[in-house]
Amino acid sequence: MSLSRRIARPLLAAGFVYGAQNVLRNAEAFAPKAAPASEKLVPLVKKAGIPLSDDTETLVKLNAALQLVGSLSLVTGKAPRTGALLLAGSMVPTTVLGHPFWSESDPVVKKTMQMHFFKNLSMLGGAMIAAGDTDGKPGVAWRAKRAAKDARRETKRAADKIT
Repeated sequence: MSLSRRIARPLLAAGFVYGAQNVLRNAEAFAPKAAPASEKLVPLVKKAGIPLSDDTETLVKLNAALQLVGSLSLVTGKAPRTGALLLAGSMVPTTVLGHPFWSESDPVVKKTMQMHFFKNLSMLGGAMIAAGDTDGKPGVAWRAKRAAKDARRETKRAADKIT
């Protein structure tokens, strides 16, 4: 693992760990922000056959737990791409529901929410980069293109032998 990965992954994880532990300690304060969305999304998820709690506080805690698991994955280097994907996915509801600056009328509160919203977008971007980081090894897309190219070459060789 490169030095930059040894440093960057824990640094990225630190922001998620800090936020997640804060949410777990104060889930009852965060649940009201998530309630409108969970009331709409939970029935849709359940219709798809996925069991999910109706309790918004539990869902908020689940989101925080996913952030801790994803962070641990990044820090330890065990399935870091999967962990980063968990972090990226968890940031969407956290950002949109937690910092809706567009609906705030108080200019000071709006500015603070806006700052946190864009900080979260930065964290989302970092998680997306980490999710695509193959540690210098070829990714799935490259391997698929290479396999197709090799198959075409072998097919051409086999056809040339026949004729």
